[in-house]
Amino acid sequence: MKLIEPTTEYEGQIREYRKEFLVSGDSMDGTGALRRFEDPREWIAYSDSLKDPRTVPRGKVPSTQYMLVREEDGKIVGMIQIRHCFNPYLEKYGGHIGYSVAPDERRKGYAAQMLKMVLPKCRELGLDRVLITCIRGNEGSKRTILKNGGVYESTVHEPEEDVDLERYWIDLAD
Repeated sequence: MKLIEPTTEYEGQIREYRKEFLVSGDSMDGTGALRRFEDPREWIAYSDSLKDPRTVPRGKVPSTQYMLVREEDGKIVGMIQIRHCFNPYLEKYGGHIGYSVAPDERRKGYAAQMLKMVLPKCRELGLDRVLITCIRGNEGSKRTILKNGGVYESTVHEPEEDVDLERYWIDLAD
């Protein structure tokens, strides 16, 4: 498995990843607004714009987008995004990291592996600890966070989506 930033080499797979989520009705957490972009090249350009604080769109924060690619067949099996800092919404509801695994690739340990792989990148960004949230009742995501050292802090209600979110912190100190 490898984590890579989005490139046009994966354009067709990015399109398919998006389509799988639209068909299944699942949320595309950790994809940096992929839902809004029919053209993968536009999404890649948008993702690139989020890396530099000077080009981050208003209301957004600097972030880095990754795809988890299975090396045996080159398939994108998951996506994960690191938000380098908080805005008020992320501080309360979204956290530093969002991730998703393709619907047909779930329950294979990819989420836990992807999260483990991205934590050193968070350290490189200067983060001492990261906040990750998951919808209450999402046992798979909860186990992923706990497996990577997450410590439960609290549950908050997000009014726009009308969901309760569990907040977990992962300490990145060596």
